[in-house]
Amino acid sequence: MNIIFFSPSFDADEWIQGIEKRLPTAKVRNWVSGDHAPADYALVWHPPYEMLANRENLKGIFALGAGVDSIIEQELNNPGMLPAKVPLIRLEDTGMGRQMQEYAISSVLYYFRRMDEYKRYQEQRIWQLLLPHNRKDFVIGVLGAGVLGRSVIGKLMEFDFTVRCWSKTAKEFDNVEGFYGKEQLGEFLSGCKVLINLLPNTPETRGILNLSLFSQLKKAAYIINIARGSHLVEQDLLTAIDKGYIAGATLDVFAEEPLSNMHPFWTHPRINITPHVAATTIPELAMDIISENIQRIEQGETPTGLVDMSLGY
Repeated sequence: MNIIFFSPSFDADEWIQGIEKRLPTAKVRNWVSGDHAPADYALVWHPPYEMLANRENLKGIFALGAGVDSIIEQELNNPGMLPAKVPLIRLEDTGMGRQMQEYAISSVLYYFRRMDEYKRYQEQRIWQLLLPHNRKDFVIGVLGAGVLGRSVIGKLMEFDFTVRCWSKTAKEFDNVEGFYGKEQLGEFLSGCKVLINLLPNTPETRGILNLSLFSQLKKAAYIINIARGSHLVEQDLLTAIDKGYIAGATLDVFAEEPLSNMHPFWTHPRINITPHVAATTIPELAMDIISENIQRIEQGETPTGLVDMSLGY
């Protein structure tokens, strides 16, 4: 079994040794330009066109992350990069669920306990008591009900928050009000004091965090974007804060990364930013899942995390 690996982010030696340890019959190599030798599987992150094009004999292409939007975008811009009928498989969790829980909870509590306002008071040397937000009126809306969305919803429920969810198609959760489809988006947004975005990046969801959406939330709502930067219309967020629709935001992802030094988000008093760290792939867990999936394919079974190209996730 031959496996090719490419990633500008991960340590190739760590992955090669890790996969070969888990799959003793596998020979894993770090792909370099000009390598057209046979391969059964490809493990990739932002792969070059040359790596995958014309490899119709691949049994599977594994993305080294939960999102596959960059790979699909490459295919749209360079048709034929993804060999026809070769399954594309993404990582569904591998420890990212817990990381997303931690990030979401810390951001929600930061706003709920009014730490954003205390921070501004500190800068002005104001000693002032503020009561927490009223929990009964503190509705948290989660955009997206995939693996990571469900994980975050479950953790929020443990803190006794009122949670509602919106997704493209109907989903059911115990004690969570569910909404779906464009027709129910407005109803979902009304009353939300916090909005957490965990949607997949698709043509339908790009730019969804815009002024129109912000204006439908409860006044002075808080935005947490831990999905993709392309979901947010950045100028609309600044305008919404100026208009009072939005009290502030915590942003982990951006349209352009790294964020330029001159970007207004760096110095905005109501925006907290982190450098795309809400949830990262944990190699040891990811290698376990990928190896198990390769074994499933070898045994004629369906792998988990199979991407529906028509949906983009």
